[in-house]
Amino acid sequence: MTDIIIKATGQTLTMVFWSTLFSVIIGFIPAIVLTLTAPDGLKPNKIIYGILDFLVNTFRSFPFIILMVIVIPFTRLLVGKAIGTTAAIVPLTISAIPFVARVIESALRGVDSGLIEAARSFGASDAQIIFRVYLKEAVPSILSGITLTMISLIGYSAMGGAIGAGGLGDVAIRYGYQAYKVNYLIVTSIILIVFVQIIQSIGNLLYKKLS
Repeated sequence: MTDIIIKATGQTLTMVFWSTLFSVIIGFIPAIVLTLTAPDGLKPNKIIYGILDFLVNTFRSFPFIILMVIVIPFTRLLVGKAIGTTAAIVPLTISAIPFVARVIESALRGVDSGLIEAARSFGASDAQIIFRVYLKEAVPSILSGITLTMISLIGYSAMGGAIGAGGLGDVAIRYGYQAYKVNYLIVTSIILIVFVQIIQSIGNLLYKKLS
């Protein structure tokens, strides 16, 4: 049992780490565009903002299990297979990107408009305002959003175990549910809860320090 749990824990951590990293990197792009093209942004553009806003909302509305099935052809094209830990990173990342984009957008748009106007009055360029004002001021809120993303991905990774993603969710289903071994269900649930508590605690600590 110990070997199975340790292996599954490693798989879950791998899925959560890489999907968080990729989704944050990719999610920054639509977040910046949404912030810039918003009605109160530096470059207001109703068409671009409306289209991107619609796409983010659409992808956020997909249940993860359904999304995981829909992107199977893309997953197979990208990593050469549709099941397993590596393959699960693809749908996990895709599901997290719109969430990350919305969280970062909210954090950026929450920056005091007075700071933006002050930067403009000193002749700062749009790029300088984005990186030296928006991002600098929004770091604590962005970090808080990334913490929530990681916690959500832990839950998604567990759901992914239902269709061959591996990890603790797979162990809970195969051994705990299908084989009627309640001890596996208990152990995997405890580990997932501990992960969430640790991530949330670290996130709260960093948020306080950065604030």
